[in-house]
Amino acid sequence: MNCPVTTKKSSKIEIAHGGGGRMSDKLIKDVFIRNFSNEYLDCQHDGAVFSLGNSRMAYSTDSFVVKPLFFNGGDIGDLAINGTVNDLTACGAKPLFISAAFIIEEGTDIEIIEKIAISMSKAAEKAGVKIVTGDTKVVENGKGDGIYINTSGIGVIPENVIIASERIKAGDSIIITGNIASHGMCIISERSSLGFEADIKSDTASLNRMIAKVAESVDIHMMRDPTRGGVSSVLNEIAESASLSIMIEEDAIPIEKKVSSFCELLGFDPLGVANEGIMILFVSPQDSSKTLEILKEFEEGKNSCIIGRVDKKDVTPVVTARTIYGSKRTIDMISGEQLPRIC
Repeated sequence: MNCPVTTKKSSKIEIAHGGGGRMSDKLIKDVFIRNFSNEYLDCQHDGAVFSLGNSRMAYSTDSFVVKPLFFNGGDIGDLAINGTVNDLTACGAKPLFISAAFIIEEGTDIEIIEKIAISMSKAAEKAGVKIVTGDTKVVENGKGDGIYINTSGIGVIPENVIIASERIKAGDSIIITGNIASHGMCIISERSSLGFEADIKSDTASLNRMIAKVAESVDIHMMRDPTRGGVSSVLNEIAESASLSIMIEEDAIPIEKKVSSFCELLGFDPLGVANEGIMILFVSPQDSSKTLEILKEFEEGKNSCIIGRVDKKDVTPVVTARTIYGSKRTIDMISGEQLPRIC
């Protein structure tokens, strides 16, 4: 008689728990949301949205552990500012203030720390935010990998802006603001242990000014920045939270040829690779042309395009891609970690 094969449930944290895929999602829901549950956290957006007096505010936090610290197109410093600015932007907010906390490894050159601080200052100035408070801790040599950074941010949401998955409607256009997978493949190409040189530039950038101009003219129903877990994880998260199905067109997804080739060489699905300078927007079909017109006014939005649409409300949400051959395939959230220590 054949006995069923069983696998022991892991009781330890694995690298894959930080990858933005199914394992991250399960950890967040089973441990953190279950223990911290409240009306703000349970929305599972890129930040908490709440009222303070007569204003609606957004608050977000993120930690950055990227390796290497400096890469083509940026470094851990501007990545930290841009990441929190974009999370607030995805909530519909105008980012205002940032906190910065540093965990620094003993023995790290102060020159490196100052270089990162200068980069953060420049990124904050470009985004129009101020770094107003922070903290510094030092850990023993070998315990910190140079520097880790946590940034939190707060912003004000304009009265006319409401970003929520329940506002998505069947037929909505899905717009992406730029090329996918550039950041993740930039980082992996610069890890010397792999021995590859692909000359890929990270897309790290703050998108608040561009998105704010769109929001002045267009009713954005929902948006998210596809960082860890990439486009596939974000679309699955939105489909599940809104109970809807999504259809995307594979040949419409913008990606640089060298990035696509590098993904193919390493066996990565570009849809699951991290990004740090693009946003996914859900808008009514009649607003899609205006949205693209505004996005293309900005350098960060010059490659923006429609990649799909909301198919229908569905009790069994699914994200599907129509391939270049006309067939369809299911796009699932990545299970674990394609690329560790990516942001």
